Amino acid sequence: MDFSAPTRRPRSESIVPMINVVFLLLIFFLMTSNLARPEPFDVAPPSASLETEPEVERVLYVDKTGKTSFEGAEDAAALAAITAIADDEQAIQVRADGEVEARVLAGLLQKLALAGLSRVELIVTAQ
Repeated sequence: MDFSAPTRRPRSESIVPMINVVFLLLIFFLMTSNLARPEPFDVAPPSASLETEPEVERVLYVDKTGKTSFEGAEDAAALAAITAIADDEQAIQVRADGEVEARVLAGLLQKLALAGLSRVELIVTAQ
């Protein structure tokens, strides 16, 4: 009879601490990230030389056919939504396609002025 102590097998490493760290990192990045809405349609803005990057606030999208979108509302509903939140302190940014006709953009600016907006910024891409 052999009464000696049995040989111990080495204990395997637990991966629970690593899983905890991964989930903590995931939660951290989800809490600190800035999720942006996707653009309602593909817009290629005109190019210009920029000194500073514009801050994204309220953006009115205009495609090359003149169709507008603002916070999920399109065309006349978009202008109505802008009118409902219009104030003189905050500018509305217009992200228009580079191929949109100037008369369409001028008509849109006139409608925005009639809605009570005094500040409108046109978004362009850097050259």
